[in-house]
Amino acid sequence: MGTDNIDRSEGFGERLLGLLLDRARLLPPHMIAPLIAEGVARIGGRDVSILLQDYAQELLVPLPGRRLHVAQPEPVVDSPAGRAFLQGDAVEVAQPRGGIRMYLPLLDGSDQVGVMALTLDAVGDDDRRLLLRLARLVADMLVTKNAYTDQFFQARRREPMSVSAEIQWSLLPPLTMSVPQVEVAGALEPAYRVAGDSFDYALNGNLLHMAVIDAMGHGLDAATMATVAIGAYRHARRVFISLDEKYAFMDDAISRQFGPDHFVTAQLMHLNIATGVMELVNAGHPAPLLIRGGRVVHQLDSATTLPVGFGGDLPRVREHVLQQGDRVLCYTDGIIEEHVAGGEAFGEERLVRCVNRLGEEPSGSVRADMRRLSHTLKKERGGLTTDDATLFMIEWHGGSADHLAVLDTFQG
Repeated sequence: MGTDNIDRSEGFGERLLGLLLDRARLLPPHMIAPLIAEGVARIGGRDVSILLQDYAQELLVPLPGRRLHVAQPEPVVDSPAGRAFLQGDAVEVAQPRGGIRMYLPLLDGSDQVGVMALTLDAVGDDDRRLLLRLARLVADMLVTKNAYTDQFFQARRREPMSVSAEIQWSLLPPLTMSVPQVEVAGALEPAYRVAGDSFDYALNGNLLHMAVIDAMGHGLDAATMATVAIGAYRHARRVFISLDEKYAFMDDAISRQFGPDHFVTAQLMHLNIATGVMELVNAGHPAPLLIRGGRVVHQLDSATTLPVGFGGDLPRVREHVLQQGDRVLCYTDGIIEEHVAGGEAFGEERLVRCVNRLGEEPSGSVRADMRRLSHTLKKERGGLTTDDATLFMIEWHGGSADHLAVLDTFQG
């Protein structure tokens, strides 16, 4: 299990995690890295790196900091760090000069923050358990400290970011969420210039609330409208229950603030995670795709509803019933209206072919498959994203409505 004079027993591990947690509470953000490196050194580890996902979801970028090992960014695809990141599990690589390089996913809940890498002379089961717990604690520290520093934002940026994109990224919830009954994942393009597209979600009891929006226009005007739309949606979500009331509240907010010549297209959804019943209001977006067994089976129809801001009548809510394992893919028109070589629009048929082709490969988590789909589509479009483009995917796992099984897991 490594150097003989290093104590890595379970009792020591608990004391170490407790010590780190107690000390991290009052530390400024730039001191978190030295604290982590010190904790790893106590169990015989060295060359600690903290790798954060860049905004384009292509690289894992090393966080600079005293006592951290800072190397080149590692690709999310085809690297040990990337495998740990996408699989959500530890990856071990034997080093040519001796020792084991460990890559541990940094998970804050189910949201993937990045990867922690370190080297040990040897690795045993006690080490693995302790280090996975340490990685979860590190993820919590990074997320907490992220709220009052720019250090982590700056490390993740690989190119200049527009003001509108700055606004949009500050609006977003975590890009992924996973609970036993359901998973969601989203992606925004172009990462450093996005303006009017956004998405939001919240799980309140057994009801998953979801919204995907696309504000008209470009730049700051679109970002401002998207901010009002998401703000109105969240307020309505926290006050009202029905989808038609949410739509009406958002419609009133946009029309009052911006007048009759401005609008926001939107999809609003409720999913009962206990039953699989999904309610849908589609206000000007392409219809979501239902994916079953890795293939698109059809679009999810809904009644015609005017975009938000036009003062339309209350929409009719369409109900769909999902089967266990079903996925629903929402997307904005920037995905299918991008022009490819020859001036032809990318189109829905190409989108469906890409989804089906990816479905032929072994399926991973929604997070991993969403990333693969986003990058596949970008490659198919020749790397172009001239308009905002959003993808948002839901997978319903089914299962019991209550969470006693989860509680039993903790108690066991």
